[in-house]
Amino acid sequence: MTQVLFTLTFAVAVPFWALMIILPRWRWTERIIASPLIVAGPVVIYIVLLVKIFPQVWQAVSAPDLPVLQALFATPVGAAVVWAHLIAFDLFVGRWIYLDGRRLGLSPLLVGPVLVLTIFLAPVGFAAYLGARSIGPLRTDRHPASPLLDASTGQHPTTR
Repeated sequence: MTQVLFTLTFAVAVPFWALMIILPRWRWTERIIASPLIVAGPVVIYIVLLVKIFPQVWQAVSAPDLPVLQALFATPVGAAVVWAHLIAFDLFVGRWIYLDGRRLGLSPLLVGPVLVLTIFLAPVGFAAYLGARSIGPLRTDRHPASPLLDASTGQHPTTR
């Protein structure tokens, strides 16, 4: 069961990454990605896995100790819990990058590679995005940020 959940974790996130990278300007992409619920799949898997080893995880996070963490992560369920945690937060960060890039009118040719980097090395991708978002020449006036959704709330500006 742990192997199935481990495999499923990334599989439930892939469609959202694909939308942001391959179809960034499709009108449904922004509507779908605007919902923070896109991370629900990995979060639910995380919780299911966490229940199995909650006492060990609580011990490891409440009093961090490298040997305790190492022992926990060396188990299949411990590694799967960490994987689900990473996938959920990486997707959440990628979502923010996508929405912020749309709000700023950044070219998908800039944001797309940063999102790919974020999939594999989220902190590096996030740092790259923070640097790249200040590059004015890579903004596009032909496809300005969508007025449909507010990137910070994911809602239509008139529904706030």
